[in-house]
Amino acid sequence: MPAARPRLLYVTDLAYRARGRRYCDEDVFLTSRLRARFDLALCHPLDAAALMNGYDAVVVRNSGPVLGYQSAYDAFRAQAIETGTRVYNPLTGKADMAGKQYLLDLSAAGFPVIPTVGGAEDLHRLPSAERYVVKPKLGADSAGLRVVPASQVAAATASAGGEVLIQPRVDFLHEVSFYFVDDDFQYALYAPDPERRWALEPYAATAADLEFARRFIDWNDLGHGIQRVDACRTRDGGLLLVELEDLNPYLSLDALPEEDRDAFVAAFTASLGRFAGGALTAA
Repeated sequence: MPAARPRLLYVTDLAYRARGRRYCDEDVFLTSRLRARFDLALCHPLDAAALMNGYDAVVVRNSGPVLGYQSAYDAFRAQAIETGTRVYNPLTGKADMAGKQYLLDLSAAGFPVIPTVGGAEDLHRLPSAERYVVKPKLGADSAGLRVVPASQVAAATASAGGEVLIQPRVDFLHEVSFYFVDDDFQYALYAPDPERRWALEPYAATAADLEFARRFIDWNDLGHGIQRVDACRTRDGGLLLVELEDLNPYLSLDALPEEDRDAFVAAFTASLGRFAGGALTAA
């Protein structure tokens, strides 16, 4: 008898509209390739809790910011933990999966992140800047983000309900993202024009770049899954972390040459096979 094919529930919102990105195209492409190895079903994030029993793993991909369905996501997460359902990415992520508190923690610990504080009373702890970024601690896709002078930081914080991150507005050369599957680097992309965040091109990461990115992958200690390390290149040539996306990072696969896209699919498929195979072995 042939070995059982792992059964995956692939969570995606094919109708979600993101600025400068077509989430649906990416998941249509990925699932078309994954079907060669897995028995696969797609569902909307609002249906995941009701449908996830009977699968070897649940794969959370381009499901949109969970802020749009926070209570449903919280219920899904609680149910998955209670039942021992294998979720990819695992629900132990310490970065965006858990909110933005990690930026405060990493900044306080001296990691190379954009300096960050959580209240206007701590503004003196940040480098002096002409303008500051104030954004909700629970945020996504720049929702609620404001750029204000120092004199308006307190008012912007109050209007946001107090649960915010405050950062100096950094004058950077470009943004660059590093993409990992499990602990393995796959590719890097950058936006040459700072005003066009999602106009991405392939980027040849240096050894120093990868040392920077791996520091955050090691810190998160996720073990399995896809992570995207977003950074900005400062005028002095250094890198600062913007965010570590460990829940459902968009991959911008359409910006890659075909051979690099195929290499990513192979790494993703192998990772999912190991992850879902663990459920089959345990059974």
